[in-house]
Amino acid sequence: MQRRELLVGVACAGLLPLARAHHGWSSFDQERPIYLEGVVVEVRWRNPHAEFVLELAEGLRLPADLASRPLPAQTAGIDGPALLARTGLPKRQDRRWEVELAPLFRLGQWQLEEISPGTRLSVVGFTFKEERGKPLLRAEYLFLGDRAYGLRSSPA
Repeated sequence: MQRRELLVGVACAGLLPLARAHHGWSSFDQERPIYLEGVVVEVRWRNPHAEFVLELAEGLRLPADLASRPLPAQTAGIDGPALLARTGLPKRQDRRWEVELAPLFRLGQWQLEEISPGTRLSVVGFTFKEERGKPLLRAEYLFLGDRAYGLRSSPA
């Protein structure tokens, strides 16, 4: 952690022009999971984490089966069913959201292949506290086809 903070400080001083600061979970409201569903319109499959832009479906609603969806086991102690049971919709009305996934190494552990523009999917995750700033969701669970991926940690 100290090395990363040092590198960020050095980058801010202009000594490392390509360094990129990376945020942790603390700026996200982990008490209020949010559900998004739509079509991927842009993908950036790179570290520190893969990202895509999701264009939300018209009339976004919570699926009736969301709380009962089967979830994969992860090495992190996540109570997935409780998280899904308290998931809601975003308050903001943005049609496009940036979604952050896990680092590429972890996506490889889940055997998640690169997502392509045009892919329909849904995701549950967390946005900034009080939904401030840009429409950004840090993914906790990704639902793609008939498969769910837990992105907090490695598969158990």
